Amino acid sequence: MNAEDVEEWCRMRNGLWGRLDIGAHKAEIVAMLCNPRHRAYLATGGDRQSQGFAEVSIRDYANGCTRTPVPFLEGIWVEPKERRSGVGAALLAQIMAELRSEGYDELCSDAEIDNLISHQAHAAWGFQETKRVVFFRRALSN
Repeated sequence: MNAEDVEEWCRMRNGLWGRLDIGAHKAEIVAMLCNPRHRAYLATGGDRQSQGFAEVSIRDYANGCTRTPVPFLEGIWVEPKERRSGVGAALLAQIMAELRSEGYDELCSDAEIDNLISHQAHAAWGFQETKRVVFFRRALSN
């Protein structure tokens, strides 16, 4: 994706990560467009309408990975009416082909522990679960 896709990219990011407002999405996108370690992919239909998107970053490390640096699928989202039609698989095929051509041999990802739909999608796309993590927090005041 590029600067011309920002509005549509924001809309789709909001579908995946609705906890951020549009301004925060735009700020993140602007930062990503300037970062060579970040990539974004857009899936469109024959009518050129957006069907989904994916974001990948090249991380120095990711839990469950075997090499570093490692490409990491930060997020993937498909329009609800297009789900289970192969859009996500097509996005991943494009991403994996690009990464293989650059010499990478794995793609890592994650999902919230209770996001069973994402777990099922990852399994259908050929991902293998590597670890489960529970994060903890303790306030330092009292």
